[in-house]
Amino acid sequence: MSLKQSTLVKSAPWLLTAVLFIVWELICVGFAIPDYLLPAPTAIWASGLENAAPIMMHATQTLMTTLAGFALAVVVGMVLGLAVGASPVVYKATYPLLVGFNSIPKVAFVPVLVVWFGIGTIPAILTAFLISFFPVVVNVATGLATLEPELEDVLRSLGAHRWDIMVKVGLPRSLPYFFASLKVAITLAFVGSVISETVASNLGIGYLMMSASSSMNMPLVFAGLIVIGVMGVVMYELFALLERNLTGWAHRTPGAAT
Repeated sequence: MSLKQSTLVKSAPWLLTAVLFIVWELICVGFAIPDYLLPAPTAIWASGLENAAPIMMHATQTLMTTLAGFALAVVVGMVLGLAVGASPVVYKATYPLLVGFNSIPKVAFVPVLVVWFGIGTIPAILTAFLISFFPVVVNVATGLATLEPELEDVLRSLGAHRWDIMVKVGLPRSLPYFFASLKVAITLAFVGSVISETVASNLGIGYLMMSASSSMNMPLVFAGLIVIGVMGVVMYELFALLERNLTGWAHRTPGAAT
């Protein structure tokens, strides 16, 4: 890939984002759309600057809540994924239960969590956990369960025990799956936190958006949405960078010969 192509690829997301915001602004101005229906990007920017302090406070709360739920999801998902992927019996027994649980809308759990733990941070953390642990479980279990039988036979013939195969081969092989699941799980964790904050919290971006929408302050609502989107993109890119640095051996280098 040439330097010009590389520069174009790196700048493409920024260019597309700028074009979308320009088109958005032109539509709002050209059709004279009122702010309480669809605020223009300039109105959202002005509202963000005006409410920078409360936005920062609520964004920090949402970020901390999301990271706590995500960390819990990673630990539980990793342990459960190892158990499910290491045993065919456990895999077949638990997989339908996991799929069924994941099919339940997590917003349905929020009232139950409020009854158990009250309104506040804990329901938001648990909602973020409930909505984000499934990708971790599935990817880790898949990485272990899809280990080639021929490779296992060769390792057993060399004297390796099942535990040796899982630790020395299965776990390294599942790392690309694991890091790929982290990128999905962190974005889902933000969804869980905001869902809970809109229903049962007095802090966080979700609460800020609900308060703003009740007074028809749509520029502030959209400012909250953009803040959530930016935090999600930053965390996604952080784990994508971690994935590239730790599992680069599992990915083909761009421009490499096929």
